[in-house]
Amino acid sequence: MTFVQLIGYGVLTLVVWKFVQRRVSRKANALDVAGPEKEHWWKGNMVSMCVDGFQRCLDVAADYGGAVKIHALFGEEWLYVSDPRALHHILVKEQHTFEENDGFLFCNKLIFGDGLISTLGEQHRKQRKMLNPVFSTSNMRELLPVIQTISHQLKSILVSNLSACSEPDHARYREFVEVDVLPWLSRSSLDCICEGVLGYHSAALDTGNEDVYTDALRMLSSSITKTMIFRPCVPIVMRNCSLYWGRKIVDWLTISWLPTQTMKNFRELRHIVEIMDSGSKAILQEKKAALQLPPPLLQTHDTSGETRGKDMMSIMLKANASSSEADRLNDAELLGQMNVMIFAGLETTSVAVARALYMLAKHPHIQKQLRTEICGALAAYQIPDIDPSHAKDDSGARLSYDILMNLPLLNAVVRETLRLYPSLPILTRRTTEAASVPLQYPVLSASGEEIDVVHVAKNQRLVISILAANHNQAVWGEDASEWKPDRWLKSSQGVIPGDKDAVKYPGVYSSMMTFLAGNRSCIGFKFAEMEIKDVLATLLPAIHFALPSEPDDNGM
Repeated sequence: MTFVQLIGYGVLTLVVWKFVQRRVSRKANALDVAGPEKEHWWKGNMVSMCVDGFQRCLDVAADYGGAVKIHALFGEEWLYVSDPRALHHILVKEQHTFEENDGFLFCNKLIFGDGLISTLGEQHRKQRKMLNPVFSTSNMRELLPVIQTISHQLKSILVSNLSACSEPDHARYREFVEVDVLPWLSRSSLDCICEGVLGYHSAALDTGNEDVYTDALRMLSSSITKTMIFRPCVPIVMRNCSLYWGRKIVDWLTISWLPTQTMKNFRELRHIVEIMDSGSKAILQEKKAALQLPPPLLQTHDTSGETRGKDMMSIMLKANASSSEADRLNDAELLGQMNVMIFAGLETTSVAVARALYMLAKHPHIQKQLRTEICGALAAYQIPDIDPSHAKDDSGARLSYDILMNLPLLNAVVRETLRLYPSLPILTRRTTEAASVPLQYPVLSASGEEIDVVHVAKNQRLVISILAANHNQAVWGEDASEWKPDRWLKSSQGVIPGDKDAVKYPGVYSSMMTFLAGNRSCIGFKFAEMEIKDVLATLLPAIHFALPSEPDDNGM
């Protein structure tokens, strides 16, 4: 047995021992709350909730209420929470008692570095203080032209694909045209992130012009998903090693002496992370050098609509350079923010746009109304495009930030889609000390008694169900699981969605939990909302969307 193999087996033995210790500890601090029976002796019922997904998560909350005991791996008991008062207590009032799980933090640190989603306490507060102004409304106004240029490029590609399939000699002529828009939406989202956040011209929509860095970013999310099995092992390594040595140990443990598919997936992820780090470091150094140029050179427009020096990374670097020594972020932290913003804003936004288009295809009357609203706004408020090549047609037609963000039906469609289908349906927390979780709506204890407080021990794991919270009928009404954008249009009549009998969720976005709450809420939700709205406002006037089962000569 080689030395490297010995290290590997030693780490695996330590992992098993930690799991045994945790199981013994959990038996002494069992949760006194009702929940579904264990489905498997070591898998519990957590796995089935993840596999069955959407409906299973809703059914558990509907059957047992806003606080439920679920059985995780190796006999652990986790608290599944969706009650509004409980979430306010966990995420806002006593957030220092309910921290991120070690597995989440250390895995993020291993992959992304010292970014927002891998730090705690004072370091997290300092990073958030630096980043908050970057996502201000004024900066969103400056970035909108960048997003609009990419949206119009996306529209041109999709229209071109439709036209090619509609030629008289094409095999599918006179039939509806079916186009898989998700890959294009993903590429568009990557362009928006790279251009708007990093100030990097990725050209992801140009399939013949991909570079190694952009290609690695596109594969990052799927590679992380394939290696989730390693998450329990990571904290053991990272607690005792620096980021550099942690990655070195990972390299040693995943060399070719274990030629399994899982190890191949892990090696692929490590390769992608190395490319991402290298590319992000190069961009960071380029941005820091650009800050030394005279101001006029930072404010010029190129033909792609990019505003030099107005991307979020440049803004953050300027703010960081002018900050006090105590508040200033080091290069490792700046690099971490870059990697986190890329990952957090890529697939989440593209999936949200795809879901909105799908729901509009299912509800053609709402799609027609929204198209009318957008076309009406373009006719009344259209502003000149920055690209003179668009002057003779409407391919560059665009709206100002204030008009785009305040179109009533567009706003309703986006909010309802994000409420019903949050990109992150669940997340986890752990307790740093014994605590009590108060409930707005009482639930049953393990013995069948009604309780309005759940007591939890130190190191208790919790699952926060954003999905169940956004579908809670007690707060959103009996039609909570139905896609009804109209509910948001009634606010002008004094009816506020998600605020029933003065009970509402503490979310930072329209009282829903999609972008979370408290000091770990999604810092970039304004950017995501702007991007989603602009893509919809650009595509809908030019393209009618229909489901494949509903043939339409002009649809897709």
